[in-house]
Amino acid sequence: MVRAGKRRQAFRSARRILAVLVITIIVLWAVSAAAVLVWSSRDEARPAQAIVVLGAAQYAGRPSPVLRARLDHALELWHRHLSPLLILTGGTGSGDTTSEAAVGRTYARKHGVPDSAIVEENEGRTTSESMRAVAGILEARGLQSALLVSDPFHMLRLRILARRFGFTPYTSPTRTSPISPNREERWKYIFSESIKAPMAFFFERKL
Repeated sequence: MVRAGKRRQAFRSARRILAVLVITIIVLWAVSAAAVLVWSSRDEARPAQAIVVLGAAQYAGRPSPVLRARLDHALELWHRHLSPLLILTGGTGSGDTTSEAAVGRTYARKHGVPDSAIVEENEGRTTSESMRAVAGILEARGLQSALLVSDPFHMLRLRILARRFGFTPYTSPTRTSPISPNREERWKYIFSESIKAPMAFFFERKL
């Protein structure tokens, strides 16, 4: 009887610990999701030393609607003279013959940006890889600040990565992405970023 009572007590203790652990995880996730939402609604557009556009899909040399929305917003910032330098990111996807950055460069040139004002980062295949490479580009040019342009859900993680890689970020999300009006798609990305942002904060290695 004594042994059985100890087993029940141990089981109840384990169940309480598990319950506390689950509640803690849910609370932390809720805080992260709230932070993603807060940063998705903030626009910190201001003068900076570079404007950085995060890559997205391109189709046979043409920007996808998501990439075009990001580029259009960056071009607006550039034409407002918030920065003299446009850094376009995005590597070459499987089966593609050109990079997202190269497609962005062609698009930017067609919209009035001189080639001398554009820098391509065309090796990154992930957000982290691209941001690490951007940090290297900025450091090589003696620059410290950048306006980061992407979809709203992306802003928090970009800010975290920029800080970890050693430059000062200002976030400016596009408001014309086709993802934003699609509630199901938007919440899918918010959920994903609510997990990726803490991972970037705790586990992404600094330069």
